[in-house]
Formats: sequence, structure tokens, C-alpha cells
Amino acid sequence: MKKSTHHCITMKKIFISLRHILFMEKLPTRQENYAEWYNELVLRADLAEHSQVRGCMVIKPYGYAIWENMKAELDFQFKETGHVNAYFPLFIPKSYLAKEAKHVDGFAKECAVVTHYRLKIDEHGELVTDPEAKLEEELIVRPTSETIIWNSYKNWISSYRDLPILINQWANVVRWEMRTRLFLRTTEFLWQEGHTAHATAEEAIAEAEKMLGVYTQFVQDFMAIPVVQGRKSPAERFAGAEETYCIEAMMQDGKALQAGTSHFLGQNFAKAFEVKYMNKENKQEYVWATSWGVSTRLMGALIMTHADDKGLVIPPKIAPWQVVLVPIFKNQEQLSQIMVFVDELAKTLKQKGIRLKIDADDHKTPGWKFSEYEMKGVPIRLAVGMRDMENKTIEIVRRDTGEKQSLAQADILASIEKYLVEIQENMLVVAQNRLRENTIKVDNLQDFVQGLDNGKFLLAHWDGTEATEEKIKEMTKATIRCVPLNNPLEDGVCILTGKPSTQRVLFARAY
Repeated sequence: MKKSTHHCITMKKIFISLRHILFMEKLPTRQENYAEWYNELVLRADLAEHSQVRGCMVIKPYGYAIWENMKAELDFQFKETGHVNAYFPLFIPKSYLAKEAKHVDGFAKECAVVTHYRLKIDEHGELVTDPEAKLEEELIVRPTSETIIWNSYKNWISSYRDLPILINQWANVVRWEMRTRLFLRTTEFLWQEGHTAHATAEEAIAEAEKMLGVYTQFVQDFMAIPVVQGRKSPAERFAGAEETYCIEAMMQDGKALQAGTSHFLGQNFAKAFEVKYMNKENKQEYVWATSWGVSTRLMGALIMTHADDKGLVIPPKIAPWQVVLVPIFKNQEQLSQIMVFVDELAKTLKQKGIRLKIDADDHKTPGWKFSEYEMKGVPIRLAVGMRDMENKTIEIVRRDTGEKQSLAQADILASIEKYLVEIQENMLVVAQNRLRENTIKVDNLQDFVQGLDNGKFLLAHWDGTEATEEKIKEMTKATIRCVPLNNPLEDGVCILTGKPSTQRVLFARAY
């Protein structure tokens, strides 16, 4: 028994030593290789890893804890605006998807299809698809839920009294991807999708714009990421939408990331599924629709907006642990003395609603722990040892600035509360400055390409045609991210064709 226990302890120390080497080894820098820096950071910070299923990921507990905090706040805001949650099937009959022509055209190449419902063991002992279990109608694994939901709404809506319907769903979706990257683009991902039905176009448009505002507030106030609000060009709209609103965020390499979308669907899905209601004049009308969503892609936005060459930097409002406390001790006697103070401090912080982790693991050195929590982006790190106990002080380190101070223990609660607010605000200011300083106007193709190569968001004139938009994309790999809301009118000429233009639109290379 003793030998076995000793063996387990030895193996645990070896495992910890290997992880120590991993954490202490420097990340590739953003300057050296931005893509490799991102991929390594996701793995080393224990956010996610690749699964055995091609293109899919395992979201690890720390990464999922961040997503849960984001999800909880969004869910609260949805309910505050009158929405309720429901759940709809993962499988969608192929005929449903075919009912809305633009919709099916937009998703056809990304669909995973279920053709059979049973396996069997063949004469060679191999597990194979049973040819006799072929489905009468093939099923699509949910790429988005408009069609299955509107088939239900057909049974729920008969009168104006049944409207509006304001429903949100938290779910997973599958879109078959050829090139994948953790969080940014995976075959399966998590998201929420709102689907609403309204009596008038005006109500539906107001809903789509309101939800864009909810996303904007959440991303800026909780994730500390500034965004540009706008409308997509017709070529970039959601398949089946009359109008797509979006928020675009700038990553540290100057590329754009679409952080959320809200769609005015008009009556397209109502007509496809014959969803009508009796209005107050006793006349039948088709209802008006919206859909809107954000996904685990926001995790990628979080990383690429705030992380540095040392690891993650997480805004306090969504951090799994806002504070980590590391006792520094040589033996169990010292740890016991320090923990008297630590336990009392922990009680006080938790009463204030501050999320705290205490790491008193004696298998890891303080230096290892400091590196780990720096990599994980914990906003505030505290350290206290015997000398601190004697001096009644405690060391505090901010993750965003690296600022280190020795504070009186009596002042620590007030300092933590102040720093959590300051860190949240400072992270947003840094990102706002980056967006402002790197958004420029350009008036010709040469400056356009140079701006892209220098990681800029570009405000440029476009002649309004899809052909020009596609040509610019082919030549430069830049897309129209949006036509900014409240965009000022301005006479100019298209940077490619020289044809007249009445306003600038936002171009960027994007994830």
C-alpha cells in the first residue's frame, strides 16, 4: 500500500513537472507568428483542445467556465427584454430546408446529412450501416433552426393575439468546415439563436435593431471589446434575410471578427411555411420574422482582443476567477498560520460576490503558480507568506498592466474592488484606442492594399455592385464588413471602378 501510494505521488510530481515546463516555456509571440501564438495559447491556457472528430473541439472546464459566464449574462439580458427560452430538434427534415430558396442555397454546402437510423454487424464481424434502415426522408443536422422553428410557429400562431413570439434557444449547430481553428471556425459549435415572430415589419425591424444593441452592450461592457455596428452588404447577408445587422470587432492583428448578427427576415419564412395570422380587421396576413445569434466564436474574439505574449487577459466581469490567492510557505505549520488569514479574507471576498480561487497545492512552486495564472489571465493575483503575515501586508498584481504592489492587509478588500473596476475599464480603453487609431479613410486602391497589409480597418467608397465587391475580395482578400449605422453621406468614387459613390463602407480582412 505504501509503495503504491509513493508511486502515485512520484508520478503526480513527474506530471506536474512536465506541465511546469509547458507553462514556463514562452509562447510564440504575436509578432513572430500570430496564428501559432493563438493556437498555442488556447491549448496552454486550458481553454480547448482538438477532438478525435475532425474539425470538432473539446471545450475544457476553464474555457467552458468563461463561456458559462458569458452565457449567463446574455441569458439575463434576453429575459430582461421579454424573451423566453425553448428547445427545438437537432434534426431537420431535408424538405424543410428546401422550402426557402435563398436559405437552402446559403447552407447546402455545409450540411451534415443523416441517411440511416441503424447499424449492424455484417458477416465479417464488421460494424456497418444497415442498408435496410434507410430513412424515408434524409435529416439535416441543425446548421441553424429557422426552418424547424417556423414549422412549429405555424401551429402556434392564428391571431394577432398570439404575437409577438419572442423565443431564444441555447444549442449546438453543425456546419461542415474544411479549414478549422479552435473557437473561430469549427464543424460543431455552441451558440444561442433567437427567433421571433411579429405582426408588422416595423415591429420586426425594431426587434432586430434592439437585439443588435443588446449584443453591442454585452460585448463592450462585459467583454471590454469595442465594435462597429452596421448592416451587411446584400452579398454578405444571412441566407434568407432581408437585412442583416452586425457588430464587427478589431483583433490585435488588424483583422475583423464578426461578433454577432441580427437578421430581419421579412416574411420569407412565414410564406415558406404558411404562417399567417388574423389581424384586428379579421384579414389574414403573413407574420414578420427575425433571428439573431452569437456563438463560442466570441471566445476567439476575447483571446485575440486582449491576450498578450504571456497568455490570456480576461475582463473581470466574465473571468471564472477574478482573484487568485497563493499562500507561500515552507511547511504545513507555516501554511496553517497563513490560512487563518486567508480563510477570513476569502469569506469577506465571497460575501462581496468576488470570485476567488485559493491555490495552496504543495506540489507546485509559487513561481509555477504565478506563471499558470498569468497564462490563464486571472485579473488579480495575491500572494502572502510568513514575512507578509508579520508585516501585515499582502502582494497584489494586476494582470492587465503587470503592476505589483505591497498593500496593508486592512486595505486589501477596498483595493481589490477598485482594481476590478479599473481593470475592466482599462481593457476597454486599450481596445477602443486600437480600433480608433487603426481605422482610416482611403481613396485609391494602392492605399487600400497598403492599409490592409498594415492591419487597418478601411473606410472606402464602393460603387454598390456585387461584382465590384467580389472583385475587391478576389484581389485583396478583404470583404465589406458592414455599412456602419448612421453612416454619413459623402460624394466620392469607388476605389476600384471609379464610379460614383454616396458613402464609405467598412472593409477589412477577416476571420
